[in-house]
Amino acid sequence: MARGGPDGGDGGRGGDVWLVASRNHSSLIGFANHPHRRAGDGTHGQGGRRAGRSGQDCIAEVPEGTVVHSLDGRPVADLAVAGDRFLAARGGIGGRGNASFLSNRRRAPGFAEQGEVGEEIWYDLELKLLADVALVGFPNAGKSTLISKISAARPKIADYPFTTLEPHLGVVRLARWLGPSRAEALSDLVVADVPGLVEGAASGRGLGLAFLRHVERARVLCILLDPAPEAGCEPSEQYRILLAELGRYKPSLLERPRVLAWSKVDMWPLSGGAGSGELPGGTGDAYGGQVPLPISGVTGAGLRELLGLLEALVRSERAGEVKVLREPVVHRPLPEEMAVHRDPSGIWVVEGRAPERAVRLSDMNDAQAMAYASRRLASLGVERMLRRAGARRGDTIRIGAMELTYEPDDVTEDARH
Repeated sequence: MARGGPDGGDGGRGGDVWLVASRNHSSLIGFANHPHRRAGDGTHGQGGRRAGRSGQDCIAEVPEGTVVHSLDGRPVADLAVAGDRFLAARGGIGGRGNASFLSNRRRAPGFAEQGEVGEEIWYDLELKLLADVALVGFPNAGKSTLISKISAARPKIADYPFTTLEPHLGVVRLARWLGPSRAEALSDLVVADVPGLVEGAASGRGLGLAFLRHVERARVLCILLDPAPEAGCEPSEQYRILLAELGRYKPSLLERPRVLAWSKVDMWPLSGGAGSGELPGGTGDAYGGQVPLPISGVTGAGLRELLGLLEALVRSERAGEVKVLREPVVHRPLPEEMAVHRDPSGIWVVEGRAPERAVRLSDMNDAQAMAYASRRLASLGVERMLRRAGARRGDTIRIGAMELTYEPDDVTEDARH
């Protein structure tokens, strides 16, 4: 401004993209066809030293239990509980107007900064179901029939293996099964029906890994054993295989409380095909000292007793959990420091957010802008790093998208004056 000095305002910063765990979502289906999330842009600064408005943050809700991975497979964040937040991408910093460069020696700065480009990052999102009880068993062991009987969940049910290809959650209202008095302490159970497990699942066979990652977060395991001849092996052998695969995937799963049950007893009554008074597949010693509970998801036999056992274990597990306010588990690496290296073409490359920001000025042909950038780089230690790396006068230096010629003595002298 004539006789008024510089009065350009700063630009607003760009909005951030956040991933937030929410109970309002139960799957990641919203990201399947629309994977992009973008925050708002900041607005330009204006005359009269009026700053621009910051861009609006983008809040992308994900289900509880979402794990965020980088594209190379490294875990970045674990959003296990509603309210957990992860800063997925930072918005760029707004450029400073020429009024910000006013000093006693620089009374009429004729340059300003451009706004910083925000981060653009791809992630892999994985959902690990959070459930009180996970139903564990071979394919076609009756898990889907059971969850459809005890809850309002309606998974696909058929008489062939791998009917369940995706996990299902069902909420069991305990008052209906155990009575209002028993349900006072624990009103409901969340039960997960997940794809069946086969031998070798921990190595990825069948639907193994898709199954096992959901078992990982259940408080209690309900192991269903199929005593019917069509199952292909004895219940005791099924039990051995299931425990072996759980332990191979994650040894701590073997320490998880578990209840054993024989399913489909309506098709294999204990007083019939298995022999009067005999236990299908051996005695209780074959099951670690436990005696499996006979149940039927079709007739409802044994379900009240099964839910009573599960309710007691889940109530104990919930009571033992420490209720604390916590920050989400974030595995973000430390911010990158400045670094200097020489590429195959012989150009010295300076990396780091601070030096890249120092040269992002609107016009590096402006003498004042160049002097400011030189002084800023010197204060950051870039010149010292280049000298130690072996850079010589006349070498090409690349900082961000800008290429400069290295003139240490002259640049330093200009910066001082």
